[in-house]
Amino acid sequence: MEAGKPSQPAVKLRVLHLEDNEEDHALVSIHLLRGGIDADIHRIDTEEALIEALYEDWDLILSDYNLPGYSGLAALERVRASGQLVPFILVSGEIGEDIAVQAMRNGANDYLLKSNLARLAPAAMLAIEANRTRIEKHKADLALTKSRQQLRELAQHLQASIERERAAIAREVHDDVGGSLTAVKLDLAWIARHAPTPHIAERVNQALETVNHAHEASQRIMHNLRPAILEQGLAPAIHWMTDRFAKRTGIETAFRTSHETYDLPSGVPLVAYRFAQEALTNVSKHAQATKVSVDIAQAGGVLSIEVTDNGKGLSPDDLAKARSFGIRGLHERAETVGGWVDISSNPEGTTLILSVPLSGPENGFIDQLLPMSGEPAAETDPDDPTKWGTI
Repeated sequence: MEAGKPSQPAVKLRVLHLEDNEEDHALVSIHLLRGGIDADIHRIDTEEALIEALYEDWDLILSDYNLPGYSGLAALERVRASGQLVPFILVSGEIGEDIAVQAMRNGANDYLLKSNLARLAPAAMLAIEANRTRIEKHKADLALTKSRQQLRELAQHLQASIERERAAIAREVHDDVGGSLTAVKLDLAWIARHAPTPHIAERVNQALETVNHAHEASQRIMHNLRPAILEQGLAPAIHWMTDRFAKRTGIETAFRTSHETYDLPSGVPLVAYRFAQEALTNVSKHAQATKVSVDIAQAGGVLSIEVTDNGKGLSPDDLAKARSFGIRGLHERAETVGGWVDISSNPEGTTLILSVPLSGPENGFIDQLLPMSGEPAAETDPDDPTKWGTI
């Protein structure tokens, strides 16, 4: 030690040493002490002793390669299998390069020869520091995973709450607005039949036409809020949606499905329907497309819905916009059922693909919502889903 420089306090470590030679064990202890490590070192030489020792906490494990009845690699495998994130260094009199490489691949922090123990203490401190970093990263990864899971659960709860609220509003529209409009239509029809003059009859018929438009609007709002047609199955529901989309926008729309019926978990059909609905809405608003196709397929336990258009495409800037909630909403909705969304876009068009594994634990997140009573058949048009089942 140089004069005038204070000595550094020794680092205290609990060290487990797998070694069958007492002299080699003593030599390791000396080199650790010379390197500034005050080691509480415990020597073992059997696999049974290692298994028992792993119930305790250790700062460092040193191991010879050749041990009675087993090897240092077997000891390393046992340590890693226990789940302990403890630094492991091979210290052996004989170790080939291939064995050293295998040890590093299996999770060893370092390997040393007994003939060169001068770097034992530095290697031990480096391994401990690297292990500390690894533990912190592991904790951060666990915290991030937990945070993501909490966000996913929150998104599931919000989506379920939104759908329940939509259903409640749809029931209000159906029962109150729809019922009131139907009563007004009946009254206007009676007035039209008993009108004293043709002029009054004409005005009543105009009012009746206005009420009919309001009634159709209320039905459209109701179906957008709660797609009752889903009770007929996902394929018929999206087929109906694409037909209505083509009539409303004038965009040539093709629909294809690999199955007529799909056996899906309770939460998936609504998410799939909303995905197709949002994708078609984006096409009508932004794509400037003349053609769009919607394909549904199920293979390998995965449901996929692909919406492709021949529009102007999406630029990276479009996808990176801070307020691009449409695309972001598609991703978040897919995650609520354990699915994901892939986007492929170029100047010739855009493809959105929803993929949902049908065996995921998230798929039943949306509670089954109570159906509403259906409209009278005489008041609906052939394309109206209320003729296909109750709402």
